[in-house]
Amino acid sequence: MVVPSPTPLRSKITRAFGIPVIDLNLERSKLSELLVKACEEFGFFQVINHGVPKEIICRVENEGRQFFSKTASEKQQTGPPASSFGYGCKNIGFNGDKGELEYILLEANPQSIFQRSISISTNPQNFSSAMNDYIQATRNLACEILDLVAEGLWVEDKSIFSQLIRDVKNDSCFRINHYPSVSIDSMEDWNPAPKLFEHSKTRIGFGEHSDPQMLTILRSNDVGGLQICLRDGLWIPIPPDSNQFCIFVGDVFQALTNGRFESVRHRVVANAIKPRMSMMYFAAPSLDANISPVPQMVSSQNPALYRPFTWREYKTSMYSLRLADHRLDLFTNQDS
Repeated sequence: MVVPSPTPLRSKITRAFGIPVIDLNLERSKLSELLVKACEEFGFFQVINHGVPKEIICRVENEGRQFFSKTASEKQQTGPPASSFGYGCKNIGFNGDKGELEYILLEANPQSIFQRSISISTNPQNFSSAMNDYIQATRNLACEILDLVAEGLWVEDKSIFSQLIRDVKNDSCFRINHYPSVSIDSMEDWNPAPKLFEHSKTRIGFGEHSDPQMLTILRSNDVGGLQICLRDGLWIPIPPDSNQFCIFVGDVFQALTNGRFESVRHRVVANAIKPRMSMMYFAAPSLDANISPVPQMVSSQNPALYRPFTWREYKTSMYSLRLADHRLDLFTNQDS
């Protein structure tokens, strides 16, 4: 796949802060080295020549645009996401976190997606097909990255990470976020509580957080807003580029690598002029998967930082915390 070079402005910003943009067509050993370095230094990187077909990307984007262009009453017919899944607006999680967005959250399995699609789309077959094809493509990308990282860490079992999300019982999910502009005449066209979307220079679209899963694969349209926090606490913008995917290290991956990788904290500042739409595949293990550092990451000089836990246990803990809380602190190994 031939991918155009980033614009000069985008290149300058990424170079200035050293944000890695990694070509997945590089020689395998070099690629493994670059991925490990990016995970260690930033917990974040971007990839080009990712192999996800443009046709699949366009289909899922079109379905997202069609859904979010509906009226508020039509979207609300999908039901409030009491079980987390479905359509949501403003509310993030269960503890009062708010954002300047609306979204669809789906379980990443075909049967669940088709069932949801009946209330989401007038053509459920097209919607579910687009979502499932995109999820499969990004899952494959996540598995490829995880295998390459295992090679770069010199882990004996190269599939030790990817097998967790290849598991048929994996708890991965897929989310489409829509951050509307505020330049339209009537916010009632999409939002039942328009006064919550205030006109201001700084509008937090999605507040500071790290992703709890293993790995996040994100793509957005060409509207900015994404920011990541560097290790020194500096927040920097990630210029949008529709030819790239953004990859985030999640909390579970931090635990699996015994803190060698650190989940990246990030946020989204909403754009007041243009709507932003982003799509995230969250790669997660099965609910009963045991999470503990892989043996190669633990030694007498580098004892286990976290106690063993299941993804179910960790996921449950999320519901008791605010978005910005550091969840892994609850699982620190007291003996380390």
